[in-house]
Amino acid sequence: MYRRSDRSAVADWWWTVDRWFLAAFAVLIGFGIVLSFAASPDVAERIGLDTFHFVERHAIFVVPAIAVMIGVSFLDDRQIRRMALIVLAGSVVLMLAALFFGVEVKGSRRWVRIAGISVQPSEFAKPAFVIICAWLFAEHLRRPDIPGNLLAGVLFAAIAALLVAQPDLGQTVLVAATWGAMFFLAGMSWLWIAVLGAIGAAGLIGAYVLLPHVANRIDRFFTGQGDTFQVDTGREAIVRGGWFGQGPGEGTIKRILPDSHTDFVFAVLAEEFGIVLCMALVAVFAFIVLRGLLKSVREEDHFRRLAVSGLVVLIGLQSMINIMVNLQLLPAKGMTLPFVSYGGSSMVAVAISAGIILALTRRRPQTRFAHVRFSGLAAAS
Repeated sequence: MYRRSDRSAVADWWWTVDRWFLAAFAVLIGFGIVLSFAASPDVAERIGLDTFHFVERHAIFVVPAIAVMIGVSFLDDRQIRRMALIVLAGSVVLMLAALFFGVEVKGSRRWVRIAGISVQPSEFAKPAFVIICAWLFAEHLRRPDIPGNLLAGVLFAAIAALLVAQPDLGQTVLVAATWGAMFFLAGMSWLWIAVLGAIGAAGLIGAYVLLPHVANRIDRFFTGQGDTFQVDTGREAIVRGGWFGQGPGEGTIKRILPDSHTDFVFAVLAEEFGIVLCMALVAVFAFIVLRGLLKSVREEDHFRRLAVSGLVVLIGLQSMINIMVNLQLLPAKGMTLPFVSYGGSSMVAVAISAGIILALTRRRPQTRFAHVRFSGLAAAS
């Protein structure tokens, strides 16, 4: 496609980008397009929309998502930090606006309408939050007199408070776990681990005591009593699929599954394509996480190490929570499967994360060119 002698920006990007990551993200996007055809038509018909309403919208969301992912992957470290700061500031403002003027869905105010489009600001806050925390942790590692860890803790508390106010306990747990993993990689002491673990446990107990909808979901999970239709139906779809599935378009349980195109798209995959393909999808997510962590271990720059590890942990935990809910291993929680579930905000936000991962794991051209120049000078001498 491009010659190595080509020094254009696009050619340089092609020769320096991590193509394994690029391929993995492309596979997830492909899974999402295929499953939009399998999971969403029945949902659209059930609520009185055109049969391919969600399929068309999913395809529309894919276009800006790919553009954002590729565009962000061209940025350097400083540009990524600036972008993250702007995105985080805008997301916080919109999250505050959602509490007062947002669209209420099932008792939660997580969405705002902008130019007729529903946007979930918390989705965009997550990758930006990871980048800013990675920068703060890295600055503290570089210069211990800079209170980076303290500032990262204050930022986490602010984001967590906004998520709890919506309320969105699932996203709060996801952000907390990701932040804790980054803090651990930044050299957190065992004392801090014990303290933060105790605070986390107290927070979960407090949520159970103070938030009725949280208590209701946890009680239903452990007792099996109450409205468990969706999780039971999702499990039935998975069991019915067996190893190789019923075949594309042959699923029947999916037709009565309310959120088959979003939270329970994994159950649709199991029913129509089988456990084998489900394992393949899980393997793709595992590959992204493990490759990201391996890249981070070899990275000498603290910011890149913490940012890449934080983003792959974020993607991995979110996918794990979604899949475990489908398998009835966790209480029901509305959380999308990255790049696979229907949802414009989620898809574009994950594209930002993917683009940053691609940008921070690129082989830096200046290093390569400097090596070539040095070798040439050495040979000439």
